[in-house]
Amino acid sequence: MKQPLPRDRLDGLLGNPAGLDARERLERRKRYGANVIVESARHGIWSVLADSLRDPMLWFLVGTAVVFLLVGELTEALVLLVALVPFLGMDAFLHHRTQVSTSTLRSQLASVARVRIDGQVTEVPSEEVVPGDLLEVRSGEPFPADGVIVDVENLQVDESVISGEAYPVRKARFSDPEATQTNEQTRDNGWAFAGTRVLTGTVRIRVAYTGPETLYGEIVRTAVEGTQGRTPLQLAVAHLVKVLLWIALAICGLLAMTRLWQGHGWLDALLSAVTLAVAALPEEFPVVLTFFLGLGVFRLARRDALVRRAVAVENISRTTCICCDKTGTLTEGRLVLAHWYPADQVEESVLLDTAARASRADSGDPMDHAILAVAGALPERAVVARFPFTEQRKRETSFILQGNNLCATVKGAPETVLAMCTESASGQRYWQEKVGELADSGHKVIACARQQLVEGADLTVEPGSGFRFAGLLAFEDPVREGVAEALASCDASGVRVIMVTGDHAGTATAVARQIGLGAGKPRVMTGEEFLGKLATGEVQVLDQVDVVARAVPSVKLELVQALQRRGEIVAVTGDGVNDVPALKAADIGIAMGERGTRSAREVSAIVLMDDNFRTIVRAMEEGWQLFRNLRLSFQYLLMIHIPLVLTASLIPLLGFPVLYLPIHVVWLELIIHPTAMLVFQNLPEHSRLPTTPPGKRVRLFSRTDTLQILLVGFLTTGLVYWSYLRSLGEPQGVEHARSMALAALIVAGAVITAGLSRLRGKVAVVITAGGVLSALVLIQMPWTAHWLHLTPLHLEDWLRAVLTGALVAIPFVTRALRWGRASAVSS
Repeated sequence: MKQPLPRDRLDGLLGNPAGLDARERLERRKRYGANVIVESARHGIWSVLADSLRDPMLWFLVGTAVVFLLVGELTEALVLLVALVPFLGMDAFLHHRTQVSTSTLRSQLASVARVRIDGQVTEVPSEEVVPGDLLEVRSGEPFPADGVIVDVENLQVDESVISGEAYPVRKARFSDPEATQTNEQTRDNGWAFAGTRVLTGTVRIRVAYTGPETLYGEIVRTAVEGTQGRTPLQLAVAHLVKVLLWIALAICGLLAMTRLWQGHGWLDALLSAVTLAVAALPEEFPVVLTFFLGLGVFRLARRDALVRRAVAVENISRTTCICCDKTGTLTEGRLVLAHWYPADQVEESVLLDTAARASRADSGDPMDHAILAVAGALPERAVVARFPFTEQRKRETSFILQGNNLCATVKGAPETVLAMCTESASGQRYWQEKVGELADSGHKVIACARQQLVEGADLTVEPGSGFRFAGLLAFEDPVREGVAEALASCDASGVRVIMVTGDHAGTATAVARQIGLGAGKPRVMTGEEFLGKLATGEVQVLDQVDVVARAVPSVKLELVQALQRRGEIVAVTGDGVNDVPALKAADIGIAMGERGTRSAREVSAIVLMDDNFRTIVRAMEEGWQLFRNLRLSFQYLLMIHIPLVLTASLIPLLGFPVLYLPIHVVWLELIIHPTAMLVFQNLPEHSRLPTTPPGKRVRLFSRTDTLQILLVGFLTTGLVYWSYLRSLGEPQGVEHARSMALAALIVAGAVITAGLSRLRGKVAVVITAGGVLSALVLIQMPWTAHWLHLTPLHLEDWLRAVLTGALVAIPFVTRALRWGRASAVSS
């Protein structure tokens, strides 16, 4: 992570202890602008409405509702108009959340800043900070801008919001004021960044960049730019609806003209066309899609995955690659003392006591807190002097008085502490090798030592030698429970996982091995190396990396976009502001709910409430099951609408009396709608991911599905047509023929429902039985039959309807048997 050093802004200021005067600050404010990283773009209701009006689904629902209003079908029109509410409401909600997510990015920044103006330290709003200002930032405060450190005392900074690293970063004074010729200074050489927070110490910085020019500003700008397109499922459904709509309109027009040509008059022609339109217009598909996505939101919430955008329910089921943050996602995001290695003839308790005596509970240093958490309660001993950690000394020393005994304890960088000890040359080599081994395995290592002081020793002088080596302490960020199992599930289902972290390659490699990434042999490269290969056109690098270490936000974003260009469906997990650009660019952004920053949660489609990586796998399972159920529902709608539309159009076209009256179509829709929306959404859940994710191209139906839809649809059409014509010549006439055709279609619809759902669940049984029962009641009761322009059927008629259902069941039975044989062979 680097920033170029702006020589024109800092010329003559780096070594100058004075701040700017008020006049010069005003000039710089005019030249560089306000220190505002997030501009609030205010969009009113008209902007929301304009976005909504570009949605063809909205126009389809409005147009269909108008058709129903024109023909007097007020109930259907009202249903469609009510269905507009969630579409408009979702657009308004997402628009509002976009504004909120933009404004909450400010929460990482300071609201006020202490600036030296005309020789006096003055508090000013952070928006008034300008390049060249001399700022003072204290413990617990964030930096309001990017700048170079000109004065520092025991400074540790939490940079996880920018880099993603769990460990605090020690900062030193900007080392070489004459280094402007290099034009770049790394973050370890005296840079402070907006949005990062001071943990310990007090620091003065000379501001170099403000507002959108800061690294934080670059992240925010990437986050708020761009839009998210419609998902493949939405596009597939929209295309299907468009095709069905044109087919329906064409058949309606043909039917109207044919009836006129046959001499039935305008009223008959209009009645035939309108009735067919009510049956043929595919308004159920967008309604069912919206219903299923809303249901998926609820079900994922039960799995501790809060869905902020309903389309994420679809995307999570199609994920082919997960770019996963390490800190706080795969690991717990906290520093713990994991291992300690006492020296020869040193008890573990003595080593821990030594480390604890050189630690402070109020230091704000996570390492001190981790040591004291393991050491527990210490015997009361007086600390008579202390030499805090500095970047130059790389150690902290305490003088401890117990009774009349005075001793010194020290902890710090292993090479520094070992040089102060009386350890032999061979012992020095052994412990240095141990330090290297621990560092390579991803641990942060410090050394401890102690020595007994003579009575009357000078407490103002820190000993530099004569210590007895006590041992090493190794710290780590522990892996979350269940991560290894979740990764194994992803691997088995063909979902790839790539760890992207700002940590050192050694730390990332150790964690990757621990969780089994890359089959325990992870391929690791740095972010700079990865970008270099990608820039030279080596796209195969995407298949040659399991871990990207030392990754800045631009690396993670480029990785996501490169994978997407190759056709991958990319999910990104993260918890910090540094993850925001990648979270927003991803097909599915997944933020951590407990540890994650508010800005990361706001731009994400899904928030994991338990911060557990394995919840992602459970969410993918739920998303896949929902997609499967939705596909079954669409199959049902097509299988039942093919005979409904074809018989409603074919019979009048052939010159026979109209088969379905408007009241019949309403009755059938009262069966079709709850079946499509309730039966298939309530099917039992599967417990694992599919072996092959659906992928980028969404195919609602496989070739086998399409053949089955056509076979069942045309078979049912033929059977209903046969039932109508066979009964038309009987004494009861057209009323009896209609009763027979409706009975055959309803029984066939029940068989289709049973074949697709296999009647799993009480809802499937109740609704399927309810449809058949409605036919028995409404047809066989004389007064309802008369009201519906029908006549009761004989036992022989019902047997023919049952035979129709039995014939329709043949394709389902045949496919089930074929599937069972294939499963037996594969097992």
